[in-house]
Amino acid sequence: MTPVPPVRVLVVDDHPVVRAGLRALLDAQPGLHVVGEAADGAGALVMVASARPDVVLCDLRLGTGLDGVAVAKAVGALGPGAPAVLILTTFDHDADIVRAVEAGAAGYLLKDAAPEEIVTAIHRARAGESVLSPELTERVVATMRSRQAGLSARELEVLTLVARGRSNKETARELFISEATVKTHLNHAFAKLGVDNRTAAVAAARSAGLID
Repeated sequence: MTPVPPVRVLVVDDHPVVRAGLRALLDAQPGLHVVGEAADGAGALVMVASARPDVVLCDLRLGTGLDGVAVAKAVGALGPGAPAVLILTTFDHDADIVRAVEAGAAGYLLKDAAPEEIVTAIHRARAGESVLSPELTERVVATMRSRQAGLSARELEVLTLVARGRSNKETARELFISEATVKTHLNHAFAKLGVDNRTAAVAAARSAGLID
């Protein structure tokens, strides 16, 4: 039987210590081989072309320049045969997860994941599978639904001011509308986001990346 070649992995992280730790972990696995490292997005794309990895294990935040989402999008644009991009990060934000998925990332893992979970995720990504836990999948679906809720520009303005702690009266004054109109906009936003109060509406809009 012909032996199965190891999965070729490119490690992308702006912290040298993290790169060294991941290389040591992955190279210790019989089915994996680290073919290179990169400290930023631009370097990652250069290494993708030269080292020809099967999977790019990439941090989300890479300092200045391209972030992990941009790397995933650029790698995906290479077409058939392009390596899978797996995001490994400390940032557990719904909007970031959705951005990564929309950019074509094969999956999204947090850096506190168990070593065996990271190894399994790499193999799954190489096999063309989507690597998202059931919990993250639910959050992605919920966030996408919120983004598709169809909030109007005025409803977003009202929610933004509410998120900043403004009362209905203060919001009305800043937007030059009546308090009754503010309440109407909020009620419409509640219905679209599937919530029933201001706090939940602000949380849903933030997690969906609709407001800061």
